[in-house]
Amino acid sequence: MAKAFSINILGLSKGVHTFEFQLGESFFKEYGQETASQGHFAATVTLDKRETFIEADFKINGSIHLTCDRSLDEFDYPISLRRKIVFKYGEVYQEISDEIIVIPGSQAQLELGQLMYEFISLEIPMKKLHPRYNDNDREDEMVYSSQPADDKNRPTDPRWEVLKKLK
Repeated sequence: MAKAFSINILGLSKGVHTFEFQLGESFFKEYGQETASQGHFAATVTLDKRETFIEADFKINGSIHLTCDRSLDEFDYPISLRRKIVFKYGEVYQEISDEIIVIPGSQAQLELGQLMYEFISLEIPMKKLHPRYNDNDREDEMVYSSQPADDKNRPTDPRWEVLKKLK
């Protein structure tokens, strides 16, 4: 299955080449289900092959199926992203930064599936909230305080007043 997201770069002529991918259930089964297990995406990868490097432009649009952390309701979260990666030719494989990867000059294929999975995973929010819980809707949230309600009217300990003066 990994061959579906591999591109033969030895056979590519210099210049710009565009590849289209559909990412669905089999994609998530192949590359991992830790952060995302269901979703449907359309990915367009444009490779600009040059003498010493290949510039890859990833455009991924679609939605991922998530479970709300608050209500446990399932919902589709839309994702639209664009990333660029530069594959430089070198001696051995090495990730120099998030945007630059060194590949051996003899490497025949670029495996793009893992990169696309990582891009999608990074777009998933840490706190997964159903769209009905937007930022303006706070009426169902409870406010917690470390002090009981009747303690708020009590005078403050004088030792704290001395410390506040040090500020």
